[in-house]
Amino acid sequence: MNSTLKLWTQLGLGTALAGGLLAACGGEAGGEAGGEAGGENAAVAGESGESAGGEGEGAVGAGGEGEGGVAVADAATDPVAYGIALAVAEAHVAAARDAYAAGNKQAAAEMFAHPVSEVLVDMEPTFTKLGVADVKPLFTAASDAAFAGKPVAEVNKAYDAIISALRQAATKAPRSDASDAKVATGVIADMIERSSAMYRQLAGNDAYEPYLDGYGFAAVAASEFATHGAAIKAENPAAHARITEALALLKQAYPGAARPAKLPAEPGALSGASAKVMLAAGS
Repeated sequence: MNSTLKLWTQLGLGTALAGGLLAACGGEAGGEAGGEAGGENAAVAGESGESAGGEGEGAVGAGGEGEGGVAVADAATDPVAYGIALAVAEAHVAAARDAYAAGNKQAAAEMFAHPVSEVLVDMEPTFTKLGVADVKPLFTAASDAAFAGKPVAEVNKAYDAIISALRQAATKAPRSDASDAKVATGVIADMIERSSAMYRQLAGNDAYEPYLDGYGFAAVAASEFATHGAAIKAENPAAHARITEALALLKQAYPGAARPAKLPAEPGALSGASAKVMLAAGS
């Protein structure tokens, strides 16, 4: 039991433990992304400096409210932590683009701006060390375009510029002994847990932003899996199978950028699927 708890802590599985595994057993959502347990376990993982699997991979899993919680202190040397930081930024702009196309312009403008304060400012030392150009102006330009109500095509062009910059930043990722498939598995698992964590918040309110955050995390998880799925399947078939199952549930949970009037998925099912991904990712 102690070794299992240690593994979960290293994987950043506070939210899965508090809100996921328990919810899967009891059929209830686990409060606000796992509440205090998620924050405590994420802190333990961050302070210990240990990596999941012991091969230099960063801790997997969302901290806090399912957004933010990026291990920026590790990102300069840990490709998983670095990839998660980029994925969190991308998730926000993917959600912003689709929300704008759906007519939710205010929410889209805010989502374009969020990564600047939530991720990019804290990542500046790492980006400087790794030779990554400053991408913050691209996010603020996209936000300005959305606030101004520019045509969808213009906002999409601003989004494309951000994605191009993030792809360029990805080429500067630190190296470790972890394979590309292992790194991708860690990033995808983190996005799935963040998306699941946000969904657990939705049952008790009708807020749009948590839904939009979760939608973005799910979208990036699916995109990353489309790119790296074959390599993941070859290296870790169990993780591939669990990710496939989780993404199918997330597609049901987040049918589009507009929040449905009635939530179409059971939060506990998402939590359980995410926990299985986490465990498979650490194997």
